[in-house]
Amino acid sequence: MTEPRSPQPTLTDGVITLRPWRPDDAQAVFEACQDPEIARFIPIPQPYRLEDGAWFVAHAAEESAAGPSAHFAIVDALTDRLLGSISRHGPNGHRAMIGYWVAAEARGRGVATRAVRLLVDWTMATTDVIRLELYTDVANERSGRVALRAGFELEGIRRAWDLDRAGRPIDAAFYVLLRLPG
Repeated sequence: MTEPRSPQPTLTDGVITLRPWRPDDAQAVFEACQDPEIARFIPIPQPYRLEDGAWFVAHAAEESAAGPSAHFAIVDALTDRLLGSISRHGPNGHRAMIGYWVAAEARGRGVATRAVRLLVDWTMATTDVIRLELYTDVANERSGRVALRAGFELEGIRRAWDLDRAGRPIDAAFYVLLRLPG
């Protein structure tokens, strides 16, 4: 018999908070996703409409409730203003993958690094995951620096890992964080 999934927690370091998505987040997601930098590296609909934000928030909440993936809004710990999104896909066996985006006005302040660290700490404390993966478009150097600051190591480049909007192959930098015995 499968045990029911426990409610998704709220995680904070006092500066940022990772919390479950709420329907009233749709407007802020819509506004953040007007940023061409997000659309450059994340395969979101273009143009991005308010309905897309509402779908994203509802889908993230539903998938988190079903498990095992967990999707969080990254918000300012004091104001609850949306700063971005972070997800843990899986665990799938001994592995899980992390993905995130940060709103333009929140970049360059350590938000993504803090969010990744909170999610890593929670994952390691509550699962048997041995391997956490994070990948970025090789052109997204800022995201690669986040991975390194959060304790991940560059594992390598996967050529033609994905396709861009025009169908051209793009390479991905893969980062890994391992929990090894001993």
